[in-house]
Amino acid sequence: MLVIDAHCHAATFYYEPIESALDTMLRNGVEKALLIPLSEGVDSLNAYLIECMRRFPGRFSVVATVDAHRPDAPERLQEWATHGAEGVRLSPSDPLAIWQKAAELGLVVSLRRRVEDTASDNFRRTVESLPDLNIVIEHLGCRREDTTPPYRMYRRVLALAQYPNTFMKVPGLGEICPRPARFPRPSTPFENIPPVIEMAMDAFGARRLMWGSDFPHVAEREGYGNCLRLLIEHVVKSEEDREWMFRKTAATLFRFGE
Repeated sequence: MLVIDAHCHAATFYYEPIESALDTMLRNGVEKALLIPLSEGVDSLNAYLIECMRRFPGRFSVVATVDAHRPDAPERLQEWATHGAEGVRLSPSDPLAIWQKAAELGLVVSLRRRVEDTASDNFRRTVESLPDLNIVIEHLGCRREDTTPPYRMYRRVLALAQYPNTFMKVPGLGEICPRPARFPRPSTPFENIPPVIEMAMDAFGARRLMWGSDFPHVAEREGYGNCLRLLIEHVVKSEEDREWMFRKTAATLFRFGE
């Protein structure tokens, strides 16, 4: 099965350069990745990710970053779209003007994980007002502390699935489970896994979910290969669902230079 990673970071001054990301991908059977900026409004980050996309044709798509609160933010976003960015990373509370510009440009929004804002009525109204703008909620839209019953805030995030232009990224189990003190079962180290991925599957369906490793942060958790393997082997049971979550959904939203 060909795999697409929908959430990967790379940089030269922090984290790891693109060569490390590409090597990790190839060693784990991951064909393409969506490059996500690690900070807001830094032009050098956008420029580096665009360069990576051009150096490795067909491997990467780029999500740009802008300072959404600057008066010229819409114009800056248009410039990065001209350079080849297919998306923009925004926060739920960013000004409506930048959301409207993203919709006008046909970009995809990769939505930062700010749970209270994502679950707010204000953000719901933003989604309602832009039905043609595809919005991908990062990291299941929740933090580890939101993955305990009764999942009040998380259920409010999942309610956004009622809008067909919303999607969600599924991270590894290490993002939603604490690191074990001991590893009695190396093949499946996590116990008492909260049902948040299953809840996302019920709300969105596999055709609106996509896997995102969060490279290189995933190395501090279960590791890149285990992140992928554990989800495939122990969480996503249906072969058809795997095809969508690990490849097809991302491929319907991003061209990856093709």
